[in-house]
Amino acid sequence: MACKISNSMFICLGPSQRPIRSQTIAIHSSTASICHLKWDNLLVKGINHRKGIIPLRRNKVIQAVAVPVRPSSADSADSAEYRKQLAETYGFRQIGEPLPDNVTLKDVIDTLPRKVFEIDDVKAWTSVLISVTSYALGIFMISKAPWYLLPLAWAWTGTAITGFFVIGHDCAHKSFSKNKLLEDIVGTLAFLPLIYPYEPWRFKHDRHHAKTNMLSEDTAWHPVWEKEFETSPFLRKAIMFGYGPFRPWMSIAHWLIWHFDLNKFRPNEVKRVKISLACVFAFMAIGWPMIIYKTGIMGWIKFWLMPWLGYHFWMSTFTMVHHTAPHIPFKHSAEWNAAQAQLNGTVHCDYPRWIEVLCHDINVHIPHHVSSRIPSYNLRAAHKSIQENWGPYLNEATWNWRLMKTIMTVCHVYDKEQNYIGFDELAPNEASPITFLKRVMPDYA
Repeated sequence: MACKISNSMFICLGPSQRPIRSQTIAIHSSTASICHLKWDNLLVKGINHRKGIIPLRRNKVIQAVAVPVRPSSADSADSAEYRKQLAETYGFRQIGEPLPDNVTLKDVIDTLPRKVFEIDDVKAWTSVLISVTSYALGIFMISKAPWYLLPLAWAWTGTAITGFFVIGHDCAHKSFSKNKLLEDIVGTLAFLPLIYPYEPWRFKHDRHHAKTNMLSEDTAWHPVWEKEFETSPFLRKAIMFGYGPFRPWMSIAHWLIWHFDLNKFRPNEVKRVKISLACVFAFMAIGWPMIIYKTGIMGWIKFWLMPWLGYHFWMSTFTMVHHTAPHIPFKHSAEWNAAQAQLNGTVHCDYPRWIEVLCHDINVHIPHHVSSRIPSYNLRAAHKSIQENWGPYLNEATWNWRLMKTIMTVCHVYDKEQNYIGFDELAPNEASPITFLKRVMPDYA
């Protein structure tokens, strides 16, 4: 084996190279070098994932790979090439370059045209009309479809009621109407078919926006803590199924845990939480018996439960795609940067057009995290502006199986150095749910 050290590269040549410990190299480099090396580690991790290789947890090795030690201006093209390869590996269209530390969220907001913040009553109520009409059409399809077409009818109807959630979501962010009482009424009504209490969700969701990708404080999803994973064999298996095969429906657990426990809310929030809970329980007490009376238990399953599960599929999928990727870190509060989390740590993902229409562009998600006061019907215009001004820093994807496979089989347990450790790396003998996904999930983008 022959090794050569130059000013910018450490290269091992030959078919029988000794592994290079990348962490050891990083210790002897500058801060910029460590940042640059991070991309290289992620690249190797991504390639291993594609080949089905399980990386070692502590002693990462790089074989026959040029490892940048001191980036220079000439290395910028290499860094772009790394991101391009990472994007292909993980199922992204583009992986954004790191946002400079001196950029603030206000800097980003100031580049947006003022018109994207304007509330338009006609557009707002048009979104309500679209959701009500598409949901009614879905119920009609369920009533008329033969058994073998029911899954298609359920998929349509579940997507349509996801539009109800987006309307309530706009109301919660005060971007639906200038009349704030009307917003609360519409938001509560939009959430009722989903059995979602509006005010509890609003309080928790506001904290998600304020603390996006903050390790302990973010109230949406975040990586599993290793101490949680090692608590007991039963909990470990439950977590592996929840963050593995059942991840597209994990929002059901989130819904149960976060929204019905009064102890999770501040004293000044409890009164409004109780009102929302009363509305939800009233809907269940009146609506469910009426459905069962008219159509029987099987009718309740056909007309309510299956579309509701379809909604939770989108709720879970949208949420994990928005903020979860091997290269997107969750950080402790002392290290957290708002602009990096909201602009650089949020993913824009394109879905088939009919999904985008029924869900009111909720997946045009970067501008929504830059400012939650942008109405859903203005998100595309805001995203176009952000692309023009901050394009190199954006994470963008078109929904594909490789993207889902990466999230469901790699993004598991928090690790400060490499962001995530897979369950099959920590407990290889117990990780059958993850190895099953790696074997059966498609890998095409």
